[in-house]
Amino acid sequence: MPSVSYRNWRTTRRAALDLVQAAHTTVHGAGAGRREATRQINHGYAVLLAAEFQGYCRELHSEAVSHFVTNLTAVQQPIVVNAFIFGRQLDRGNAQSGSLGSDFGRLGLVWWTAIDAIEPNVPVLRRSLDELNAWRNAIAHNDFDPAKLGGTITLRLASVRNWRRTCNQLARAFDVVLANHVHGILGNRPWSGRFNYGPSQTALHQI
Repeated sequence: MPSVSYRNWRTTRRAALDLVQAAHTTVHGAGAGRREATRQINHGYAVLLAAEFQGYCRELHSEAVSHFVTNLTAVQQPIVVNAFIFGRQLDRGNAQSGSLGSDFGRLGLVWWTAIDAIEPNVPVLRRSLDELNAWRNAIAHNDFDPAKLGGTITLRLASVRNWRRTCNQLARAFDVVLANHVHGILGNRPWSGRFNYGPSQTALHQI
């Protein structure tokens, strides 16, 4: 069975994202009104996706930390947990490649090197994730600079769907890497950490 965090990603967080994507089918009519409604939905979808992925990553980080301190005394546990999460970037910023590398690196591994060992498309996925967060920031701050947004200020549904596939791939890889890492240090497996649970990897990438 995968981590609690990953199961939440595949259920609760997925359901929230599905609701926004489904809103596209409710937009009718033509002309400027429909274009504006579609624009707002795409913007909302991108911001929610970035937020849900950040939430997943923060939850997974905390879940791994909880396993690291399991064998400590009740007095020691909060001290060590605080050392792991103090100043954690995922508590205040986007889940972009730099912050992920920094926060998960606290757990004793070179994060993106570890992900690259099981996911061959890491460079592409990292760029895609950072594009999502660039758009999230542009929308949140109402500051649309085409130089930072791939040469456009128009966000298409296809782009958000692609970013969602990116997040799905990374979420699964993160779950596996952390399970294997915790197992290697503690000698027991916190969750399955294998690719053969749930839907196929190909199916997950298409969601």
